[in-house]
Amino acid sequence: MNFGQTPDGEKVERHVLTGGGLTAAVLTYGCVIQSLEVDGVDVVLGCDTLGDYLTRSRYFGAVVGRYGNRIAGGCFDLDGTTYRLARNNGTAALHGGVRGFDKRVWSAEPSPGSITLRRVSPDGEEGYPGTLSVAVTYTLAATPAARALRIDYAAVTDAPTVLNLTNHSYFNLAGGGDVLGHVVTIDADAYTPVDEHKIPTGELAPVEGTPFDFRSPVAVGARMGGAYDHNYVLNPGGLMRVECGDRVMEVATDQPGVQFYAGGMLSPELTPYGPHAGLCLETQHFPDSPNQPGFPPVVLRPGEEFRSWTEYRFPMR
Repeated sequence: MNFGQTPDGEKVERHVLTGGGLTAAVLTYGCVIQSLEVDGVDVVLGCDTLGDYLTRSRYFGAVVGRYGNRIAGGCFDLDGTTYRLARNNGTAALHGGVRGFDKRVWSAEPSPGSITLRRVSPDGEEGYPGTLSVAVTYTLAATPAARALRIDYAAVTDAPTVLNLTNHSYFNLAGGGDVLGHVVTIDADAYTPVDEHKIPTGELAPVEGTPFDFRSPVAVGARMGGAYDHNYVLNPGGLMRVECGDRVMEVATDQPGVQFYAGGMLSPELTPYGPHAGLCLETQHFPDSPNQPGFPPVVLRPGEEFRSWTEYRFPMR
């Protein structure tokens, strides 16, 4: 169905998926997951109108790129060339820049229980090199053990570039209120400490003995007032788990890290939601990896295909 038009006159579509006992609404604007209903409860934060997504969203449900999270100084070196990016977070580039993937209209190929969204990012967009062709597929499915929303990412480029795609959904398993009472588990022995500008220092620090230790279940608001916005170094095959009453969500991925953000900077004056209305588990490569040689590589070259997946699973009750 039609969901309105952007100021540039681009038509935005809204598609509803059903499958595996789940219902999801997906927008072609920003590849946004507008809603995800589990047992009749919408467990993600979304906006009711395109106007709100244009002016009041904080990446709600969107795919962010080309590079999710921060790149220090808004620049990086690749094959002897320095690339200068659009800076939209102090001196850093954040989530792809001023007009990243979250603010673009994608084409849609719906099918029963799934949808594939595509766009071509031209060479030089927001300062990134190479023409990049991207496809994101959302699929609803179920097994005897769980219902799941699966996200598959794929991309190819015609010139060397850097790439880090993730989905920025905010989850609230109660469907309302705050998430400070949600209980979180993250299978990660280390995290990446940051400086005052939220740029990684390059260290992989143990979580043991710190407020960042979520290897055992901990309520979001139990420590630091819930002020979490940090990247965790996932153990191989590591899962994340969120519990709220008898509703549980597990997150699995092939990515090396996850940004756990507890929504503390949400503002009811600027968005439809207040602080801690939802939490994010953004599966990803580490922030500022293009400038951190000790982090896993994020360079994509011609002839290679980037592929990644993440599943949000809701165990059967």
